[in-house]
Amino acid sequence: MSLFSKLFKLFVGVVLMPVVPLMCLLAFYQMHLKDNILETHANLAQIVSSSLNQHIEDLNWRLSFAQNVSSYLKRKKNPVPLLQEAITANPDFLMLAVLSSKGKELYRAGDKQILNQLPPLNLQEDPSLPVLAQKKQLSVSSFDVVNGRPISEFIEPLADGNFLYGIMNFSGFLARIQEQRIGTTGRIYIVDRDGRSYADEYQYKPEFDAATLQKAFSGKSPLIKNLKTADETYVGAYAPTPILGAYVAVLQLKSEAYRSIYYTNTILLVFLLTIATLSYFGALTFAERLGEPIGALADAAREVSAGHLDQHIDEDIGWGEFKELIAAFNRMTADLQDYQVLQLQAQVSEMKEQVFRAVAHDLRAPLLGLQGYLHILQSGKASAEEKKQYLILMNEAARNLSALLEDVLEASRVEAGVIVPHKEPVLLPDLVRQVTDTLAPTATEKRLKLETDIPTLTLSADPKLLRRVLTNLVSNAIKFTEKGFVRICAQETEKCYFITVADSGIGMREQDLKNLFQKFRQIHADKPGYGLGLFISRQIAEAHGGTIRVESRPGQGSTFTLQLPKEEK
Repeated sequence: MSLFSKLFKLFVGVVLMPVVPLMCLLAFYQMHLKDNILETHANLAQIVSSSLNQHIEDLNWRLSFAQNVSSYLKRKKNPVPLLQEAITANPDFLMLAVLSSKGKELYRAGDKQILNQLPPLNLQEDPSLPVLAQKKQLSVSSFDVVNGRPISEFIEPLADGNFLYGIMNFSGFLARIQEQRIGTTGRIYIVDRDGRSYADEYQYKPEFDAATLQKAFSGKSPLIKNLKTADETYVGAYAPTPILGAYVAVLQLKSEAYRSIYYTNTILLVFLLTIATLSYFGALTFAERLGEPIGALADAAREVSAGHLDQHIDEDIGWGEFKELIAAFNRMTADLQDYQVLQLQAQVSEMKEQVFRAVAHDLRAPLLGLQGYLHILQSGKASAEEKKQYLILMNEAARNLSALLEDVLEASRVEAGVIVPHKEPVLLPDLVRQVTDTLAPTATEKRLKLETDIPTLTLSADPKLLRRVLTNLVSNAIKFTEKGFVRICAQETEKCYFITVADSGIGMREQDLKNLFQKFRQIHADKPGYGLGLFISRQIAEAHGGTIRVESRPGQGSTFTLQLPKEEK
């Protein structure tokens, strides 16, 4: 076992000794804290139950008009207007009715929908009526849901021996209760003994079923410590209400109710991880002779990353595995020095090869033109006037050959960023004519239509470099077109000039277009070339502040668009 490992275990053991009893004390505290949280839910449930009880007690005060009903009945006067007035004053009264001492309905008033659905009342067989008449006290039934509304029935004995019957809507009361919350997910529910929640269609519904909640009511304690649903777990408490068979349940997601406990556990876990981390770095700091070899290796590595490969570390400062590591590092730096020399040689060789390839590629187009004219002259089919014209064109192409070498060097300097194009006014029709005159014999030999549609435009550009770009684009179009046409067009907008070279050639696939402008990239390997023309053309276009785009489909030809910005006036 290494010294570092021994120190690490020693540090962890010393620090954790006082932490263990602290964790036991914290676990005991959290058990009681959970009960205290649930007691808070129980207190809220009891408060809501008391509020409901007060709501029922207020009903006695609101039924004070019952004395007037008795007076109406004694005078044999119809009490329906009085009942209707009471309903108007108490919007939660859905219906009021007067029952005889035997329980048979005498008068009724209230919500038309309730009245139409409810047949005439007849409570003659209800055994509770004689008891109510004897005790002279208000009776309120359990909740029920009618048309999506939680309601309750009440019966008030009248002084003349008859009874006042009513149906009261508890939607407003439940809505006020449900506005109260604990946290974000803690809600208050009014439920019956079977676990069914009383709520209308505008109020929220619980996410747990009635059977699950009914089991929670079967315990001796009012605390609900673990109410599981399909997706979540709830905790809370319940309290009975003065209405027969109803409970007030306060339920909250367990994850939110015990959030402070979970945060404490997270802090404790971070604390333990911190202890482990500090122990690790403490052991690392105090390990014998550990710092010196690591520091030497780090310094040497920084020098190597900065390009200084002549670094050598004294192997005597290391021990064990560090000594082997230092020796391997020294061997690596020596190998890197050798590799750097070889890489420089390879780069010089590659640069030479690129220059030769670029020269060969750029000489091809005018040579092809000369060969075309020579072929026509050798065929003997040209007239004397045509021969004279061809010789003039050949002489012009020959002069261009000597200029092309300088063009290649200029394009290479453009790519390296050490040269700026010498811009001057360029008459675009004349420049295009020079290109087409050079390449026309090649197009004629392949029986291609070399068409132009160039308006009279004057561009600010380097004429030599721009001619080079157009020559590359047109010669490529001729090379990859076996029949049809090669068309050169131009147009301008407010900010740019657009020169397009379109052909009816073999076209390219979409995946081939991504690397089309890279060095030595050839889509069709069976065609002659080195893959430099398009690369150099784009460099020249970008040196002018423009670019080259391409659109192509297999078998449908290609369209290259050279975009050059206008000079700001």
